[in-house]
Amino acid sequence: MISHYSFGSLVFKNQKYTKDLIIISKEGKEYINSSWWRKEGHILQVEDLKEVWESKVEYLIVGTGAYGLMKVSSEVREEAKKNGILLEEYPTSQAVKRFNDLYTQQKALAGAFHLTC
Repeated sequence: MISHYSFGSLVFKNQKYTKDLIIISKEGKEYINSSWWRKEGHILQVEDLKEVWESKVEYLIVGTGAYGLMKVSSEVREEAKKNGILLEEYPTSQAVKRFNDLYTQQKALAGAFHLTC
């Protein structure tokens, strides 16, 4: 569970992260890519989420940054739909809340979090 988020910082299971990251939680197992970066910094593209597509999760929660500056491409929305993944995007503070809600319900989910702007 994410216990804290503020601009540039996120704490998941008592581990602090200061770079953008992906968290995948499925069937009681977790995977964290703590050095996640995108092909183009503020545009989320299909190739940026390779591990998410391979994980076959139910939900993908995207944190678009403190001010929502990262944009999700239409191709990402199409790929999520094609893979049967429910895509939700929010400014990161709201994305953290939604991720935690689904995490406590033990849903198979991925969170892709842009921690700054």
